Amino acid sequence: MSSDEKSDSSPLPTPVSASPPKPKAPLTATAIIPIWILLSSAVIIYNNYLYNSLAFPYPVFTVTWHLFFATIGTRILQRTTHLLDGAKELRLDMTMFVRRILPIGLLFSGSLILSNTAYLYLSVSYIQMLKAFTPVSILLISWTFRIQDPSKKLATIVLMISTGVALASRGELHFHLGGFLIQAGAVLFESSRLVLIQILLHNLKMDPLVSLHYYAPVCAVINLAIIPFTDGLAPFYALREVGPLVLISNASVAFLLNVAAVFLVGVGSGLVLTLAGVFKDILLITGSVLIFGNPITSLQVFGYSIALGGLVLFKMSGGK
Repeated sequence: MSSDEKSDSSPLPTPVSASPPKPKAPLTATAIIPIWILLSSAVIIYNNYLYNSLAFPYPVFTVTWHLFFATIGTRILQRTTHLLDGAKELRLDMTMFVRRILPIGLLFSGSLILSNTAYLYLSVSYIQMLKAFTPVSILLISWTFRIQDPSKKLATIVLMISTGVALASRGELHFHLGGFLIQAGAVLFESSRLVLIQILLHNLKMDPLVSLHYYAPVCAVINLAIIPFTDGLAPFYALREVGPLVLISNASVAFLLNVAAVFLVGVGSGLVLTLAGVFKDILLITGSVLIFGNPITSLQVFGYSIALGGLVLFKMSGGK
């Protein structure tokens, strides 16, 4: 999922494997990066527009719909293109599903639900700033379970990003504690998912689209079981006001983002992709101010600049 879907908790789509198979396509980084930035920004802005401007505050239902759409879309692509050839190399049995796919799917589902719910309470600009804390969460989890040893360089990165996010939060004019905790939970779920991926799937090659192929149906079923307790029947009644075209186009943009992610991972280096993600976040924050009128303060700009510097250092140090 578009990680903002996919959470989007890190500025770039994170491949399940450290070295995913590169798609065979004549696209270059110069061509695909703008497309990815456009689609990634469009998903976030469209979701925010759907939840707030169109008064359809049902993120669990929306995410579930996206996942069912992605389940169908990946299977169509599997039969009509070579984009999912990597799925043929994976032999998924019940043991692998229970031990590897399901735990990550549960975290993925939680990340998607919480990250989308945050848009009901926080501005797009502030959410993007909070997402910069994801690398810190990954490092803290890795240190806690001794997956990675602390170092002075990594400690400096943690301090930079933490300080930057703290300053950005201090400068937020419309701070909402509930929304902050929801987004913090989304970051925790996404960080745990990424760490678990490195542990459970380190020897498997799954690009973002193959990953979506396996996780979309799992997460869709999980979310479907949650809807009665969160949204109830309300979104089904509200569909008459929103209309099917909005939901179909919304899910299509999210799915196209995952397709673009496959090519993005294949054509760019880690640092180039990180810088592309930073540029995308800056555009989103600017767009949030211009489109939705979300105000930002000079303290937030200063704090977020520090956090972005830490994020670039994190990627340069080999961070996932």
